[in-house]
Amino acid sequence: MHVVRFLLRPSIIPAWSTVLLVLLMIGFPAEALAASIRGLSIWWEVLFPALFPFFVISELLLGLGIVHFFGKILDPFMRPLFRIPGIGGFVVTMGYASGYPVGSRLTAQLWEQKLISRAEGERLVAFTTTSDPIFLIGAVSVGFFHNAALAPVLAAAHYGGGLIIGLLMRFHDRHEAPSEQRARKEPSKPTGRRKSRLAEAIHAMHTARLMDGRAFGVLLQDAVQAALRLMIVVGGLVVVFSVIMELLRQAGGIEVLAQGVRAILSLIHVPSALSDAVVNGIFEVTLGARSAGGATGSGLIHQAAIAAFVLSWGGLSVHAQIASLLSHTDLRYKPFFLARLLHGCIATGLIYLFWDWLGPVS
Repeated sequence: MHVVRFLLRPSIIPAWSTVLLVLLMIGFPAEALAASIRGLSIWWEVLFPALFPFFVISELLLGLGIVHFFGKILDPFMRPLFRIPGIGGFVVTMGYASGYPVGSRLTAQLWEQKLISRAEGERLVAFTTTSDPIFLIGAVSVGFFHNAALAPVLAAAHYGGGLIIGLLMRFHDRHEAPSEQRARKEPSKPTGRRKSRLAEAIHAMHTARLMDGRAFGVLLQDAVQAALRLMIVVGGLVVVFSVIMELLRQAGGIEVLAQGVRAILSLIHVPSALSDAVVNGIFEVTLGARSAGGATGSGLIHQAAIAAFVLSWGGLSVHAQIASLLSHTDLRYKPFFLARLLHGCIATGLIYLFWDWLGPVS
């Protein structure tokens, strides 16, 4: 009995899981190789060209002080709504425009520079991890569903759900002390006019640039190197999860999971044919969205609802990328996990709520 308890300890389970994966790779070597090649193809043809420029640009914007400029400008809006400093507004903009995991990368950088506290960082990561508009419109709506008119309702559910998560996360760790940026108070001058917010923002940008001190050539080189290191980690995780999914499929694990998903879908009156989309989406967002688009005959509204869930959940592949980025900080993974799950449920509900208003005309 003691041996069983020892083998089921949380610290031991990852070791046994790894051993199981090794055995499955020995049993299905050809399938594992093909899955690795598929994952590498997705990384090289889709993720690398889509994410690498944004990673480089974000590094440059931080080094040039432009992030600090936006921080001063947006501070009056971000603090009352989301309880994060104005500098987080830049992360929100870049995260929603660039897609996962750019928001988490920027949040980790702000934490490393002591511009945000742990609670503020966890709030930021929770609602800035979203799909980029190009993927949502071009790949999902047009590519997978072959219906561009689906984009408005998908976007409203996905990004609207993200903003709702942001508003809910303002109650996360409400008693934690604010960031140093918020706590710091500049001495008030007894005479003279108060600086305009624009002047304060320009001053903050100039000060940040002086503190960085790197020449632009050195800054660009460091930005490229940092972006390449991050892209290698992202690519490795995509390949690993591609192999894991294929091995589980060969071993029958995917089908067992699909049966459980079918039971849940039947309870909420969603066609069971969409179970494959949910299962694929649990692991990888692209495969899940593609499966949702291909489940014709299940009803377009239900297909869109499952696609919204998959996009908002993000897939365990994205979760692994975020966990890797957060591992160098004191930001916790659990709030992010719960926020992704809640975001998926909210986005699914918003599809049904918005469908008559924004959905495609039959």
